[in-house]
Amino acid sequence: MKDTIENLLNQALDRLIADGLIETRPVLQISRTKNAEHGDFTSNIAMLLAKQAGKSPRDIAQTIVDTLDKNNSVEKIEIAGPGFINFFMAQASILNIIKDILDQGYRFGESNAANNEKVQIEFVSANPTGPLHVGHGRGAAYGATIASLMRAVGFDVDCEYYVNDAGRQMDILATSIWLRYLQENGIEIAFPSNGYKSEAYIFDIARDLKQQHGNAFVHTADNIMLDIPPDEPDGGDKEEHIDALIRRSKFLLGENNYKTIFHAGLNSIIADIRDDLEEFGVHYDNWYSEQSLADRDLISKAVRQLQDSGHIYEQNGALWFRSTDFGDEKDRVVVRENGQATYFASDIAYHIDKFERGYERVINIWGADHHGYVTRVKAALNALGKDESRLEILLVQFANLYRHGQRVQMSTRSGSFVTLRELREEVGTDAARFFYVMRKCEQHMDFDLDLAKSHTNDNPVYYIQYAHARICSVFSLLSERDLKHDIENGQKYLKLLTEKHETDLVSKLGAYADVVHKAAFNAEPHLLVHYLRELANLLHSYYNAHPFIVDEHNLRDARFNLIGATRQILHNGLTLLGVNAPAKM
Repeated sequence: MKDTIENLLNQALDRLIADGLIETRPVLQISRTKNAEHGDFTSNIAMLLAKQAGKSPRDIAQTIVDTLDKNNSVEKIEIAGPGFINFFMAQASILNIIKDILDQGYRFGESNAANNEKVQIEFVSANPTGPLHVGHGRGAAYGATIASLMRAVGFDVDCEYYVNDAGRQMDILATSIWLRYLQENGIEIAFPSNGYKSEAYIFDIARDLKQQHGNAFVHTADNIMLDIPPDEPDGGDKEEHIDALIRRSKFLLGENNYKTIFHAGLNSIIADIRDDLEEFGVHYDNWYSEQSLADRDLISKAVRQLQDSGHIYEQNGALWFRSTDFGDEKDRVVVRENGQATYFASDIAYHIDKFERGYERVINIWGADHHGYVTRVKAALNALGKDESRLEILLVQFANLYRHGQRVQMSTRSGSFVTLRELREEVGTDAARFFYVMRKCEQHMDFDLDLAKSHTNDNPVYYIQYAHARICSVFSLLSERDLKHDIENGQKYLKLLTEKHETDLVSKLGAYADVVHKAAFNAEPHLLVHYLRELANLLHSYYNAHPFIVDEHNLRDARFNLIGATRQILHNGLTLLGVNAPAKM
């Protein structure tokens, strides 16, 4: 229906241009009306054209209306307010949405509006130093849902996980595993206050190392702690203490043995993360290694490019990027005085490589605590002649977890955090995926565990899934009564759907494709969430108000066409959200 109006308006604008009334056409804006009294669709095109036409918006609106071709799908056109053009669609045209949905099935709502634009979405990318926690879950659900929505409207999407397998945190992890391995082998040695303390995964990896390698990596505590500065509890500096232990472990173990322990931790945790995300319905096309940037000399290459373009200066032995020239609050170090590249230098190289892989658009989904990185990354791209507008960074606020009205505290390093796997086991993947995308990503969210587990109408995911299951049960009941649903006959008698519950439901079905389009292009999956809640509410109200299995078979077929189309849209929408549409509940 929207396409019909768009075609009619474009034809009218062509005539206005040919008549010399206007010179250029603005982008058409056609939206569904919020009030049925104002028709089904409205356009503000007259207000956009008034200045160049030299007429008032209402006058140019009248000119447009007078120029429009007649169309059987449009029953009436009105000019309202300052110059809105409201379109009232013919009932037969509105009811055709039911046939379209039933004919297209799982494909309904999809389009190629994005014309196969190649997009990369990078999300989660948590350090592989431990299991994913509930904070990562929101970014995972949001990223996966955005990818599904964008694919639905014609984007060619690749999902990528950036594996931070280089740098100090990974060395802290490897050293922590080695120390736990030593304890497993009977070596009494104090564990550093700045190490990774989780009893679960660190000890599991350490035990596996012992089983596979025996005592091959054992050294005495005295030899390990020789000349190590005191830890924080002993009056020292915890950072100096752990850094000294890292250097000592690398020296005593040697390169090969240290790499064995390092990769034992990395591979175990990455495998756990991958399995966790797969169980959460989150799938990646590529797992990209940060270490590969250094292995391919891409970090040094990026720094050299910045140097050659005059955007690097040296100070106190370090190399600094002049990011203040591009709006950043201060310049940033890319190579430390010890010659080691910073995380920022890796980020620059990684983003250059994204564009060099042919992506037309790059989307990063980061935690809100990374907001300070946005300007500096875009500054680096700008300095290297890249179009920074092709990089979109979406920040996801943390999710606060509540149980019995009390906030659940969590801390990654102490090992007392709630993992994503624990959340899934408690509330289920469907509820977790749904709750995580109920709000805009930049809004804080409180995740109510008790609500997510409840089988009540207050639980939105249950309410929507129950609507789908309810329709399935009605179809089963029809079969149990030895009655058949004739879809073709139902299509002939859709005109019998005159009850307000029916017209409201049909109107809501007609809005689905627009909601998917808007949610995809605006990266706002919560729009689809709200739509499905409203659709489920209309279905439940219809169910409670009118019987579907009536004696009059023409009306019965028409109603089953309507609820069949509703079931399809509920299924399609839930699938885009990564949520199941059960037949029974």
